[in-house]
Amino acid sequence: MCAFFLSRSPHTATLLLIIIMDSQFAFVGSDFVVVVADTTSVQQIIVQKSDEDKIVQLDAHKVLALSGPKGDVSNFGEFVKCNLNLYRLKNGRALTTSAAAHWTRNELAKALRSGPYQVNGLFAGYDDHSGPELYFLDYLATMHKVNSSGHGYGGMFSLSLFDKHWVPNMSRAQSLELVKKCVAEIQERLVVAPEKFLIKIVSAKGVEQMTMVTATGAISNGPPSDAAQKEGVQQDVEMKV
Repeated sequence: MCAFFLSRSPHTATLLLIIIMDSQFAFVGSDFVVVVADTTSVQQIIVQKSDEDKIVQLDAHKVLALSGPKGDVSNFGEFVKCNLNLYRLKNGRALTTSAAAHWTRNELAKALRSGPYQVNGLFAGYDDHSGPELYFLDYLATMHKVNSSGHGYGGMFSLSLFDKHWVPNMSRAQSLELVKKCVAEIQERLVVAPEKFLIKIVSAKGVEQMTMVTATGAISNGPPSDAAQKEGVQQDVEMKV
């Protein structure tokens, strides 16, 4: 996503260009929600780290994928997580996914009047009474309950694949195949594609975490690791040679 912010006053004119190379997408399965985000932290043309977790786990059954400037993403993610945990401690129960998403949207709306957060989000969760739910959020406090969505450059390419391949009540195997299709499309379309993607599946059992290396297309359990990255890069080099 590329965003331009122009501020003008009687004395000054400032043009700030922020380039956000985030790739995030999510969709609802039969009894779970799949949330996928790249693990690359970029500042302009510099790669700062390649194992960034851009999907904040809010509690045992809720996650929030955020894209935008690093400072806003970090601050807003911690703000939402801490306040939802505070509610649970004070009231003895957690907010439902719908209530938590609406509260998050309300905080974005209030921030618009003072210092807005330049963040977009995908809010996913699972409740016993309502099942899996996914909400689209943007920095203007827009919110929609959706079956699939995406943010950033990679998210744009995923939307067309969702139109073609997403169906209600997708199985786990079908969902992982769809993830592979989306990642392959991102890798083909972007000039500089992310090396790894983090996958989090939210279900009644909690939040399961997996990592996909784009060079091999292999999906492994657990967070990103340097060993997996080096293996993927080495195999990619061997293929090119």
